[in-house]
Amino acid sequence: MTHPVRRDRASRQPGSRIPGWSGDPLAEFDDLFGRIGSLLESTVGGAVPEARGWAPLADVSETDDAYLIEADLPGVKQDDVDIELSERELVITGELKERERTGVLRRTTRRTGRFEYRTLLPGEIDAEGVSAALKEGVLTVSVPKAERTKPRHIPITSAD
Repeated sequence: MTHPVRRDRASRQPGSRIPGWSGDPLAEFDDLFGRIGSLLESTVGGAVPEARGWAPLADVSETDDAYLIEADLPGVKQDDVDIELSERELVITGELKERERTGVLRRTTRRTGRFEYRTLLPGEIDAEGVSAALKEGVLTVSVPKAERTKPRHIPITSAD
């Protein structure tokens, strides 16, 4: 398959702008992303449902005693976060509210609105001992393991 080729390159003067490009290349990318989003919305049926929102970045780690979930929630207030545990599934939901601004907002890349993070923990847990803390924009949830799933050290005795 052949592709069309622009033949006006030789006629362009050094330092002249490419026809169709604005002075701000980032504006061109914004326009391109907008067009791609519109195309996806028209073909796939829309973006992420509003009720679910966006998912914060998070790490899930395991120690001998517990599972630790650390979710990045910068700017989120403690009262705007809800944590639920159902069997082995941990769900963190909430809302990052838009702050009031003065002046004209020219560009924004920060996420706002509803968020949801879900994870399925790999082993049995002690739901009564779950604790959570929000410090410096990081939510840390500690989910203790059930006693029977904790590893235990087996000493080796001599056979003499």
